[in-house]
Amino acid sequence: MVFNWFRRQFNEKNDQNQEPETEVKSEPLQVEQPAETADISEEKPQISEDYLQWAKAAYKNIQKQQQLEPEVEPEVELEVEQTVLTQETQELETAVETPVETIAVEETEPEPEAVLESIPPAPGAPGAPGAPGAPGAPGASGAPPAPPASGALPTPPAPFWAASTTERQTRLERLKETAIEPEPETSESASGEAGMVFDEVFMWSAQVLADQGRRPDQVALEEITWLQKLWKALGRTRRNLLNQLKAIVGQGPLNQQAVDEIESMLLQADVGVAATDRVIAALQDKLRQEALPPEQAIAYLKQILREILEEPFSQGYPINFAPEKDTLNIWLVTGVNGAGKTTTIGKIAHLAQKSGYRCLIAAGDTFRAAAVDQVKVWGERTGVEVVANPGKNTDPAAVVYDAIEAARSRNTELLIIDTAGRLQNKKNLMEELNKIRRVIDKRAPSAKIQSLLVLDSTLGQNGLRQAEVFSEVAQLSGVVLTKLDGTAKGGVALAIVQQLGLPIRFIGVGESIEDLRPFSSYEFIEALLSG
Repeated sequence: MVFNWFRRQFNEKNDQNQEPETEVKSEPLQVEQPAETADISEEKPQISEDYLQWAKAAYKNIQKQQQLEPEVEPEVELEVEQTVLTQETQELETAVETPVETIAVEETEPEPEAVLESIPPAPGAPGAPGAPGAPGAPGASGAPPAPPASGALPTPPAPFWAASTTERQTRLERLKETAIEPEPETSESASGEAGMVFDEVFMWSAQVLADQGRRPDQVALEEITWLQKLWKALGRTRRNLLNQLKAIVGQGPLNQQAVDEIESMLLQADVGVAATDRVIAALQDKLRQEALPPEQAIAYLKQILREILEEPFSQGYPINFAPEKDTLNIWLVTGVNGAGKTTTIGKIAHLAQKSGYRCLIAAGDTFRAAAVDQVKVWGERTGVEVVANPGKNTDPAAVVYDAIEAARSRNTELLIIDTAGRLQNKKNLMEELNKIRRVIDKRAPSAKIQSLLVLDSTLGQNGLRQAEVFSEVAQLSGVVLTKLDGTAKGGVALAIVQQLGLPIRFIGVGESIEDLRPFSSYEFIEALLSG
């Protein structure tokens, strides 16, 4: 079965042209240890026992899914291990053999008599007492040595070079037995799932999925893995927020002083002035009606933040953001250089392919240096064909024209177009995007068109100005928030939605090809304020 990430469900059947899905390889699920001085218990989400049976059922179903995955043939693994071992020990084996050959040559070369007389023979060397060929030594006359008599001296030790060679060979064998061989580098998408641990994070993930109305048999292992990554990515912001929140609400019911402290806390988390004012106004209205105990205060704060993230849906934006099957969907991706636009295109293409869609990429950013080459690299990595013009400074609209023709001939379901990210002149950017739109309307009038803006979450409030400019010149359908990998403050998602009125469609939490997924406001807020 193929898990459709855009619709968060398993497809009933796999497309004939689509390769079987391979699970994501990840580390076992473990609770992240806080990097700062915080209570360890705060990093273990509190789970109600009511979800235990649901989590157990989901765990068993995921195990069945893993058993159905095709196993890797052991012959491939053995060949890789032998290659790695040979590369590691080649130099050491050469070092062992070389001294033996050198010393053997030196033995055959006669030394001057003067030197031999002045230098006493080494133990075991020719001419030494007890050595073969020496006076009184066994075999001196050329006859085979006689067996030692009772009480005779023990057999003389082996030559020093032979002992040294034997010792090195012994060390080499010991190294082969105890060496830790590095695993071959493989992409996560081509690897099997390493396993899962039924720990606090798994239970928290199960509760989050159950609260969204999911059944245990509808859950994929990739969802559990993704929620773990989201939990870790928001760890720094979560620790800061929860530490301050618990210090505030732990003193008793909320009062005006506590609300003022929450306002400062939200501003420090990059929530933004507009979103913070809205949260504080809602808290003050609630306080006028009733006093909020600590648990209810945090629950009510979660509710307010979710309402902010979901408000664009009430303004006409569709809740579901997924390509339609058996039709051409065209997604324009824009954003300033350095925001992760090209990387996002590759990750979305990979995600769409895994979800059962036939994809194609158009390298429409023809002005930025190496942009086309970068898109081609991602196309090779994800196995998605890239339509590009080999010339320099070519017309992006011409590339889009060729890509649409290729998409129609290949029965493509999702065409992702990389567009320019220049902000130096808004007029040129607007003209370029309008020209691309005209080409799409002419060559694919029935296509489902979406426009995504990629924003770097590490820029915080500085990235909002970029978003405002793009929203003026492009008909945006949503935002892709990238690089939310611990260095950024998660509150910037609320500022973007509140100030721009655009929904967040995807969120990226790392550099791996599997670290970008469709955005869920419920999962985001739970990962931000659960402890």
